[in-house]
Amino acid sequence: MYRYDVLVIGSANADLMISVDRRPAAGETVLGSDLVTLPGGKGANQAVAAARLGARTALLARVGNDAHGRLLIDSLATAGVVTPAIRTDSAPTGVALITTDPTGDNSIVVSPGANGRFGPADATRILALSGRARVVSLQLEIPVETVIATAAAASASGARIVMNPSPPQPLPPSTLALCDPLVVNEHEAVHLLGDIGRGDSGPEQWAAQLLAMGPRSVVITLGSAGALVADAKGTVRVPGLPVQAVDTTGAGDAFTGALSWRLAQNDSLATAARFAVRVAAYAVTRRGTQLSYPTLEQLRDL
Repeated sequence: MYRYDVLVIGSANADLMISVDRRPAAGETVLGSDLVTLPGGKGANQAVAAARLGARTALLARVGNDAHGRLLIDSLATAGVVTPAIRTDSAPTGVALITTDPTGDNSIVVSPGANGRFGPADATRILALSGRARVVSLQLEIPVETVIATAAAASASGARIVMNPSPPQPLPPSTLALCDPLVVNEHEAVHLLGDIGRGDSGPEQWAAQLLAMGPRSVVITLGSAGALVADAKGTVRVPGLPVQAVDTTGAGDAFTGALSWRLAQNDSLATAARFAVRVAAYAVTRRGTQLSYPTLEQLRDL
């Protein structure tokens, strides 16, 4: 008996957001809007995205014993995420500094804080206490050794591993082999592939090259162009939806959270990606991350 549809193991941050007319160049100062503090972090975002859609969702994370930590726990609980396994640390809650321009594009700098204290022993111990999940979703805003240990433990328990290697860094072949799918955006795909991903190659070539690294399947998100899904059977293009983007922050997390839920409901990867594209399209029409994620009812209005 599965206790959760989606078990997210990852980061929880406070997003400190400023809107600017244009992002500054090196050494330049620009004026921005008033500072807004919102709940975020790739792990917390993905958990909220799944829970708001109706998934039975839990998050394993670390936050500080501070106002930002309380903001995150309250936001998660309000969205329906199971939170008792979130641990409070003496380190401050992680923070993301985000600037957003009028097109909705953003630049982000993350200070890990308590996320950096989330060690392999935490993940494997809590995973054993939390019971089995249909899908375990992982990212790289916590120490990579924790991600490696967690992926192995979760896969051994029978869970399907959804891996979003962001911010991108190398993963061992043994971990990549557990990913079903590996979810990356265009920048992350090129970064992971290095020289072979540069030049005239595009999403289809990137997907083939990423599959050759070992994951069971790959999803490449393409912004307004939708997504590309690839596995041993071939590739499928999933078209985007025409919407007026206001803020793209957290759109990838909305996609991954929605994808994880639909995979837990036994959708095919292509079908799950089509649904996730709709969720991400809804999210970019509103400011912020978690506050922009739709319920199923809101999604029907898109």
